[in-house]
Amino acid sequence: MSATVSRSPGALAVAAVQGISPYVIGKPISELTRELGVTDIVKLASNENPLGPSPLALAAAQAALADTLLYPDGNGFDLKDALARHHGISTSQVTLGNGSNDLLILLAEAFLDATRNAVMSQYAFAIYGLVVQATGATAKVTAALPTWSAMPNGHDLQAMLAAIDTDTRLVFIANPNNPTGSWVDDASLRHFLDAVPDTTLVVLDEAYFEYARRMGCTDGSTLLSRHPNLVVLRTFSKAHALAGLRVGYALSHPDVANMLNRVRAPFNVTIPALAAAQAALTDTEQAPRAVAMVEAGLAQLQAALPQLGVRLFPSAGNFVLADVAVDGRTGQQVYEALLRHGVIVRPVGGYGLPRCVRITIGTIEQNQRVIAALQHCLTSKA
Repeated sequence: MSATVSRSPGALAVAAVQGISPYVIGKPISELTRELGVTDIVKLASNENPLGPSPLALAAAQAALADTLLYPDGNGFDLKDALARHHGISTSQVTLGNGSNDLLILLAEAFLDATRNAVMSQYAFAIYGLVVQATGATAKVTAALPTWSAMPNGHDLQAMLAAIDTDTRLVFIANPNNPTGSWVDDASLRHFLDAVPDTTLVVLDEAYFEYARRMGCTDGSTLLSRHPNLVVLRTFSKAHALAGLRVGYALSHPDVANMLNRVRAPFNVTIPALAAAQAALTDTEQAPRAVAMVEAGLAQLQAALPQLGVRLFPSAGNFVLADVAVDGRTGQQVYEALLRHGVIVRPVGGYGLPRCVRITIGTIEQNQRVIAALQHCLTSKA
């Protein structure tokens, strides 16, 4: 006779994991089709690059498929070597990840436990809190700068510095930050890094670096030699448009990279991803194409949306945070109304921004779809 099950097997999970609310992804196109039967869809919810990857990257990934009967190079030597040369550092300072999210998990696993804490800003990327919570560590969340400040909703570096104590092992700074688009200027970042104790690692998340350069954001990789406790994260998912292949990397002191590699899965980046990323580095026109599209698209949205009563916050990314609370509507309500027009954006009520949605900046045609759909939704009495 089988034993009687008195509780759900899920209750066997550790308490920290049981308390996690799973990360909510941007709605996939196929899901909207299944739910509402909509077929002509524009997805501007996940900050993807609609121009697509470099032809060099696509060709490299296609050629690499012939080797997929083999395991990848677990050390990713060729890509690490290319990245090291690209950034002017040693290969011992490079750690590869299955997207930069993978590296956030590795940092938490390597440096946090229930006796330690991590500092992050209000409105910071949701994954920071999730990876901290999964380890049982404490997340110390500092208030963001007010909406009326020079950098609305941005990181308050002085508050973050004050929150660091002897048990703080990680501080997360997204530059620029998702979903707010806010950024940290060069002087403020350098002052902050100089003030952080060497018992704390500063994780500088530069997922949107290629776009942020137009705002003068610091290249964190140039600060590694001065700050051994700095970890810089980059990804090929955004400007390089390789989101589906999942490849990112961390730049750090060799001792930090050594710790990350102790918890890293040995084959965490696939053969096509390794090949595509390496090829993407050689295409010097890819990022400028994407940046030019974003600059044109941002100007398009800035010209049209405020006329509808929508406030757009400053952004150094390829997206904008938009306050769409017109006539008492919430961001969630506007998001749902846009879905019926075949436009997917990102509601951010879960970030504590219920008035807002986040809109990825797309092509001129995609942006026009958003503008037209918002005009209909915000002027409709329904």
